[in-house]
Amino acid sequence: MRFTPGATMASRLYSIYGAFSLFSSVAFAASLTGSRLLVVLEDTEQKASYSQFFGDLEARGYELKFESPKSEGLSLFAHGEREYDNLILFPPKSKGYGPALTPQLLLQFANQEGNILILTSPKGTPEQTREFARELDINLPPKDYLVVDHFSHDTLSTEKHDMVIVKRPEVSTSTQNYFSPSSSSTEDIIAYRGVGHTLGNGPLLNPILTAGRTSYAYDTIDDSVYAEDPWSAGSQLHLVSALQARNNARITISGSAEIFSDVFYGLNVKPPGSAKKVKVANRAFGRDVTAWTFKETGVVKVVGIKHYLTNETDAQINPSLYRIKNDVTFEIELAEYKSDHWAPFTVPANDALQLEFTMLDPYHRISLTPSVFSSNSTTYSTSFRIPDQHGVFAFRVNYKRPFVTNVDEKYTVTVRHFAHDEYTRSWDISGAWVWMAGIAVTVVGWVAFCALWLWSAPATEVKKGKKSQ
Repeated sequence: MRFTPGATMASRLYSIYGAFSLFSSVAFAASLTGSRLLVVLEDTEQKASYSQFFGDLEARGYELKFESPKSEGLSLFAHGEREYDNLILFPPKSKGYGPALTPQLLLQFANQEGNILILTSPKGTPEQTREFARELDINLPPKDYLVVDHFSHDTLSTEKHDMVIVKRPEVSTSTQNYFSPSSSSTEDIIAYRGVGHTLGNGPLLNPILTAGRTSYAYDTIDDSVYAEDPWSAGSQLHLVSALQARNNARITISGSAEIFSDVFYGLNVKPPGSAKKVKVANRAFGRDVTAWTFKETGVVKVVGIKHYLTNETDAQINPSLYRIKNDVTFEIELAEYKSDHWAPFTVPANDALQLEFTMLDPYHRISLTPSVFSSNSTTYSTSFRIPDQHGVFAFRVNYKRPFVTNVDEKYTVTVRHFAHDEYTRSWDISGAWVWMAGIAVTVVGWVAFCALWLWSAPATEVKKGKKSQ
């Protein structure tokens, strides 16, 4: 910050206050990516319809900036860098978002670790959104398709049964299954009206909200609601899905923007067979979805890694050279981000955090167990013996689970043979005692033979004379 010579005291104080406010908003932002949030909304009148949705985001420290897709000054980048940390795309009324929000630019935004929340609508999905979804291996339905369910719907709404009631996924305390299917019969419910989509076989895709077994997508242009050939049906039809890229950027696609509106936040529905109205949990679900998408939850950080010789009290930490058959201890310290603070990361009981000691292929694959707990991290450790194989090895922890940032750490070390003076002496090997005894007997026998040969006197030779006549 620089002051101009002609600046007044009031302007200087205003500049200081503005800088302090900016610093405070960044320092206390709930998202690890950042607080700069761009909301692309074509109709500014819709802003009032989502006041609670935007209010929750602002209360968590986000700096919302609203732009129309037709705005000439709209740009995701400035001087090659991200101008925003997070992006929300509302469905436009026109056929597209414009040149500032092409699929290529959205992919570039994600490649620079920006997070994106895309909201679609049954009234029509822009081709830019379809092309971007195809890049993610997500298939969107044609125009005018809607999800209906004749067995799980709001009986107080229209007869078309397009106000679908879906079970809210449980938010587990463990980050491994942040959005897990609800198993309780008294769970919260979500009122949904919008389109669905299908997912490909991409390993990075994960459904957040899935339609019921009796749901299907049909063409609203058709007069009959009971479609004989639906576009998709049952558990193959997903309502909200997410993708976490290999660089941990997060992209979420929702088939409905309406479920985050003020009307749906305050909605009371009456499921079939129910005698009373039920308050929906759309607002809590909206907070869960945005919190995960913008990296407020499900973030795991490696605090530190140590490996050293097990049996030495003053062992060197993280050496680059080991010897075959050394006993080694490996430790990794992990922390989990929860909205506004770091907490100890706990691996679920039905899962395992593993260490691989590899040279091309793993020679060891061992589960790491928690050994040290602190106020904001957990240390996992294990001990093992280096195999009888020299070469270049690597300690690797590769932990990749749905809705959790990837943990992929790799440290290379060299493993050497025994030195000449490190081999076990032959007399310490009991199996060699037989051969050593044989050598000793041979040597002693040879020495005894030589002694007897040297000290034995030769036999006296008797000369025979001639007889006299």
